Amino acid sequence: MVAVNWTRKTTISVVAALVVLVVAVVVFVQRDSNGNENNEATPTGASSATPSGEASPAETPWTGSWAVAVQNGGRAFDKQTVRQIIRTSIGGDTVRVKLSNEFGSDPLTVSAVYLAQHLQANTVDATTNAHVTFNGGDSVTIEAGQTTVSDAVQFAMPAGGDVSVSAYVPERIGSVTQHAFANRHNYVAAGNQATQATLTGAQTFDNYAFLAGVDVQNAESEGAVVTLGASITDGYDSTFGENRRWPDQLARRLITANRNVGVLNAGISGNMLLKDGAGQSAVNRFDRDVLAQTGVKWVVFSDAAINDLGDSNPPGGEQLIQGLQQLIQRSHDAGIKIFCATLTPYKGTDYWSEQGEAGRAAVNDFIKGDGSGCDAVIDLDTAIHDPNDPQRYNSRYNTGDSLHPNDAGMEAIAAAVDLNLFR
Repeated sequence: MVAVNWTRKTTISVVAALVVLVVAVVVFVQRDSNGNENNEATPTGASSATPSGEASPAETPWTGSWAVAVQNGGRAFDKQTVRQIIRTSIGGDTVRVKLSNEFGSDPLTVSAVYLAQHLQANTVDATTNAHVTFNGGDSVTIEAGQTTVSDAVQFAMPAGGDVSVSAYVPERIGSVTQHAFANRHNYVAAGNQATQATLTGAQTFDNYAFLAGVDVQNAESEGAVVTLGASITDGYDSTFGENRRWPDQLARRLITANRNVGVLNAGISGNMLLKDGAGQSAVNRFDRDVLAQTGVKWVVFSDAAINDLGDSNPPGGEQLIQGLQQLIQRSHDAGIKIFCATLTPYKGTDYWSEQGEAGRAAVNDFIKGDGSGCDAVIDLDTAIHDPNDPQRYNSRYNTGDSLHPNDAGMEAIAAAVDLNLFR
């Protein structure tokens, strides 16, 4: 055995080593508990909230399943039940509803909001009624210029199914925020009948009133795509009430492929890229109708510029390209991919001109050229035009007005979208 010569110097050295070891352990434990390699604490008062439409790591994300682009000029309601039917895209088990008074001049009060599975006409399966609340209450008042989002409600939202949103308007409002073209019947009836299976004395109306969106929670969600455009995207001239718009058909393709992608239709009939008219221009409504949508990861910009070309004083191709470049930059600044669709033909319409055709060609050349900034090109022009006369519609897809596709044309447009873009 080797004898140890224990001295005062040895004692000091051992104590110093122990102190160093204790300090190292304390620093390691503190760093590990904070999850911060630099040992920096979260500043006092800093928000831990996640952005709208996102979720904390332990929470299922929200994704838009249905939406419309809102406009002014909606109808009046007074002590009436409003029952509106939506066609969903992505499904989920928890739902929330967005109500808009964006273009209202007075406060809008709604109560007795219920979700239900839609059966036919104004009839729902009342056994599926789910009460939608707002901050725990039955009623909500939305100030002019505002939008509100409901509490989460447990509801089996089908993928690609029809769902009813019923609401009672207890006080008169002269004009509500709307989406002017629903391409289907919605229903209104006197009194509070929100929980009834079938409305008594119902009348139809063919727009959407103050209903702006429906979101779902789905653990398998891949995100949402917004389709931004004009009447072609809005489904004008597709079969009424049958959900044949090309975004609906895109949603069906995604569902068939077992993809969990929300498809949100932000088309407005008559809309333009640069000029307000039928709704705010695409440039002016982009933040609200695209960037603010729930769970958005992609946007398809399609047909709005065709209406600019048909204006009495149409802009040149350079002006339209500058407007599109704005949308591309704003998408990328928000971390969203933008897919640019070529403009479909419109020769044969009353407002076609050589000047307008030159503008269309310039925009399409820009989209298909190098350096546009588009994350992908969706060539709707090639999908729709007559191969023997590219300035005109293929007769198979023409409704007869040389501007809007029929149901087969809507299907051809949807088929031109590569589903692998949504990855």
